[in-house]
Amino acid sequence: MAFDKNSNSFTFIFATVMVVVVGTLLAVTFLALKPAYDENIRREKMQNILASVKVKVDRDAAPAKYDELVKETLVVDANGAPTDGDAFSLDVLKQYKDWKAGVGKAEDMKFPVYKANTEGKELFVLPMVGTGLWGPVWGYVSVESDGRTIYGNTFDHKGETPGLGAEISTPMFIDQFPGKTITEEDGSYTGIKVYKGGSGTTDPHGVDGISGGTITSDGVNEMLMRTLAIYDKYLKSVVAPPAPPVVEAMPSDSLASDSTSTSLVNP
Repeated sequence: MAFDKNSNSFTFIFATVMVVVVGTLLAVTFLALKPAYDENIRREKMQNILASVKVKVDRDAAPAKYDELVKETLVVDANGAPTDGDAFSLDVLKQYKDWKAGVGKAEDMKFPVYKANTEGKELFVLPMVGTGLWGPVWGYVSVESDGRTIYGNTFDHKGETPGLGAEISTPMFIDQFPGKTITEEDGSYTGIKVYKGGSGTTDPHGVDGISGGTITSDGVNEMLMRTLAIYDKYLKSVVAPPAPPVVEAMPSDSLASDSTSTSLVNP
């Protein structure tokens, strides 16, 4: 049976066949490549966790180094209490998007914690997700065994502007964090504030934002303050509280000497 190639029916049938064929090929290709894609995502996550504890490795070496340094994983709820769940497979970005869209509740969100050991230090690695100018931003912050001092960190983004918001993933921004603290010495929570105008460097709980990347900086600030407040509750539950300052009592004979001396000067 001959088809009139100039007819509308032939054009419709040809277009339908092409859509089916191309769609099938794309689906088959996606299914064939998905295991490799998922493995790359898994290794990239390991790279980010390791980067937050100042260990730089390539993607192929990440699994072995991760297994060497990460000793324990757990999940905490919105109150900082340990709960059920697998930290590594928890999709933090999806639950964050659901919460922002009003699908999920803040009190139902879960937060992964990784316990790592490197250079003799026991560290808590705390993943977090927020919103930049053009899409999600995320990071991993490692906190020392005192539960308050930042040891290392790494941040990344999906589509922030090069030279502006994208600078959150560069050493210029990242290198400000080590040594900063998320609480006062008495344990009261402060978080880490991202400042505008270069005033963050003098604050033990703050860093300078990205010049020209105000919205991205605000997004990182919100992410840090919101997420670290939850992790702080967990850290306080597993880290001994700071000891109160010790006030040494003066010997009684010195007090008597001071009293005598004062009375002679001021009769």
